[in-house]
Amino acid sequence: MKVDRRSFLSFLIGGAAGTALSPLPWKLTDDLSIWTQNWPWTPVPKRGEASYATSTCTLCPGGCGIKVRKIDQRCVKIEGADEHPINKGGVCILGLSGLQLLYGPTRVRTPLRRTGKRGQARWEPITWDEAYEQLAVKLKEVRSKGMPEKIACLIDGSLGTTGRLFQRFMTAFGSPNLMSMPSVQDAYQAALQLTQGTRAQVGFDLENADFILSFGCGLLDGWGSPVRVFKANSSWKAGHATVVQVEPRLSNSAAKADHWIAIKPGSESDLAMAMANVIVSRNLYDSQFVDSYCEGLSGLKRLLAPFSPQAAATSTGLSSEVIEQWAVKFAKAERPLALYGRGKGGTVAGSLKECTSIMLLNALVGAINRKGGVWTVPDYDYIQWQEPELDEVARSGLEKPRSDGAGSGKYALAQSLAQRLLTASAEQMPEILLVARCNPLYSLPDNGRIKENLSKIPFIVSFSSFMDETAAYADLILPEHVYLERLEDVPVTAGINFPLIGLSQPVVEPLWKTRALGDMIIDLAKAVGGSTAGAFPWEDYTACLQETLGDKWDAMQEQGFWMDSGFVPPAWEDGFQTESGKFQLAGGKLDDVLQSDDISLPGEASKFPLVLIPYDSIRLANGSIGDTPFMIKTVGDDVLKGKDVFVQINPATAKKFAVSEGSLVSLVTPVGKATVRVHLDHGTMPGIIAMSTGLGHTAYDDYLAGKGINVNALIGSMEDPASGFDAVWGIRAKLAKA
Repeated sequence: MKVDRRSFLSFLIGGAAGTALSPLPWKLTDDLSIWTQNWPWTPVPKRGEASYATSTCTLCPGGCGIKVRKIDQRCVKIEGADEHPINKGGVCILGLSGLQLLYGPTRVRTPLRRTGKRGQARWEPITWDEAYEQLAVKLKEVRSKGMPEKIACLIDGSLGTTGRLFQRFMTAFGSPNLMSMPSVQDAYQAALQLTQGTRAQVGFDLENADFILSFGCGLLDGWGSPVRVFKANSSWKAGHATVVQVEPRLSNSAAKADHWIAIKPGSESDLAMAMANVIVSRNLYDSQFVDSYCEGLSGLKRLLAPFSPQAAATSTGLSSEVIEQWAVKFAKAERPLALYGRGKGGTVAGSLKECTSIMLLNALVGAINRKGGVWTVPDYDYIQWQEPELDEVARSGLEKPRSDGAGSGKYALAQSLAQRLLTASAEQMPEILLVARCNPLYSLPDNGRIKENLSKIPFIVSFSSFMDETAAYADLILPEHVYLERLEDVPVTAGINFPLIGLSQPVVEPLWKTRALGDMIIDLAKAVGGSTAGAFPWEDYTACLQETLGDKWDAMQEQGFWMDSGFVPPAWEDGFQTESGKFQLAGGKLDDVLQSDDISLPGEASKFPLVLIPYDSIRLANGSIGDTPFMIKTVGDDVLKGKDVFVQINPATAKKFAVSEGSLVSLVTPVGKATVRVHLDHGTMPGIIAMSTGLGHTAYDDYLAGKGINVNALIGSMEDPASGFDAVWGIRAKLAKA
């Protein structure tokens, strides 16, 4: 067999990706646990009786079922729950090493009050009563001024009872400024609204697709529900499905795909529109769906006219023949599926134009609510509480515009725009900011500017279980239980194609003086008093949860989850809530989105000739949870060596800038600079610098802090003109001598 250079690279890097997804690293982690007993905080259980407790992992949106092995009351191992419909016994490296979060030194063990300047790490322990009293006084002061809208809350976007309790608290208090961290789901929900007229969750029938066209999704790098996607990938291989990865870097996902389309970053929507142009102009679309159940085909033809394969060749760097080839193959597949969302899709919503154009590709081939396609999964509606009675202060505050502008005007399609709040003008800043289960000072781009703006907020409260970057910059920390200590419902939205609510159950008694987040919200409402307190009739969070789940409660306690096993997506004839009752291909706001301007990268090309792009890895967490020591030990020394982070550069680019393997260089962008080392990589396109996410923490502990660089310190926020979402995917950059 002849193996050319490209095939060799795919084999070599693909082999590395295969190793990353095989049991080998898990065995390595088990071996690592032997010598890591030297860490003083790692528990060494005594001999005792073994037992198992079941729960749901909440370390990422995947919602996997887990079982925890215990010796007496000491947790010693986390495994995947065999009977769980999402992960079916599998577990990712973050989930596997969750005990290091439970027993680790970064836990905040009691309420803390800042005593020095922000960021000086000077704290004093206080009691819960003192903490509630201090916060209640601050909240009452804001209300007494008749300005309840000056309190803002930033959460992780949870749809369960805890998220709804926060929403209820803000409503009863009188503030419209409840915001959630961005994710790819924001763009998908807006695209569903545009094309189907519904607010719903998006699901993917991955297991039954036979042609997967991934526009940058890190399918093997943590996208969606990671274990489920790993298993789907195995079924694709066994069933001889075709997987095509579109991205500018030969990632693990690209290396393990059947085909890699190396595209210029930022041109993905042009490729999707050009492929749609080919499908429509050659009449390759699914006529049964498009002719009978779609509206606006003629308008779509007009919108697609500028996106010929020849025109897209310039912007994408691909030949027109390649674009036409893949458009035809996609259209002729039996069950094609196109996917949107760079990397893990967890911290950036991205371009609505790109997401919508990919959704239209699915529509043209009839992959909407069909086997192997994109499904519309209804929003969870099991939380049926009476609306709170509002006093005059609350009604007045809720009439004020949101600080982020979401839901109105040019931002009408967005439900939340957290980055606009944290980069707003001084007069738009809240007086009190509550932060729960997110770490914006680390996870959002342009975090230098975010830190500067946070300094303008008089009072910041963190509910973090860990001393993360945002908690370290707060005025008051009210630590909640970690996920292995708490009871909570977990509605899963990470692309699964059926409704499922997991139950996170405590597998161990709380180790420290922490509290359940739901209880804290209820207690704070009662401390504020008045109509705010009246909106919370429950004695505690457990009573609230049991009442809310109703007849689901017993089943969830027994098997650890509730699912609608008989769910089928809406039929084409009655599945769309648009004015025409059909899937919308063009017209109105949809036209504005598809014709919106492309996003320009910050910086002048003459001064910054290269483009820096971040990339995700299954071995590193880049959300609110920091990497565990086990995870750090699995990172290759071509990514992190000691405390130095490596950036990937094509050898041709390295030669042009006179750098070589291991060179220490200064990486400069319009918003920051950092010293990094060079790793030569043929799988990175020329002119591109690729840098890993998940590193560069400044908080936590010695096992994590100071290792590498946070790429968000080098990348600026970019507002999507069609939606207001943060659509950052890169930034212009240059290299200089260190």
